[in-house]
Amino acid sequence: MSYIRIWVHCVWGTKKRVPHFNNSNTIQTINHIRKNAKKKDIYIDFLNIHKEHVHCLLSLNTGHSIDKDIQMIKGESSFWINKNEIIQGKFAWAEEFFAVSVSESHLNIVRNYIKNQEKHHKVKTWEDEYSEFMDKYGFKKIKG
Repeated sequence: MSYIRIWVHCVWGTKKRVPHFNNSNTIQTINHIRKNAKKKDIYIDFLNIHKEHVHCLLSLNTGHSIDKDIQMIKGESSFWINKNEIIQGKFAWAEEFFAVSVSESHLNIVRNYIKNQEKHHKVKTWEDEYSEFMDKYGFKKIKG
């Protein structure tokens, strides 16, 4: 048996950054994503949704990849949101996502960051946060 502990902080947004999520549908969506991820053997340690984006701290399991796990989470949750009419109109996640590794010593810092999205976004927009991630981790913006 192989044992793996690779922590990843993943962030993705809604298509066109539409702020679909509010108090009533956020908890419902978080609970569904967690339940579905567990069925697919995706370990989500911490998850939060704020208006138009998601922060997720997950640990990769044997045989999993970041791309595959995020694709499964986003694809199934998008289908579920539309099927159950969780939001008005057609829902979709943006294709892109961020994923950065997290050391064991920084887990609580990342958990607190994810937990405090409401407070965090009173002073920083999703656009600001997006740009900060791009710069901090050396990602190149893709114009599309």
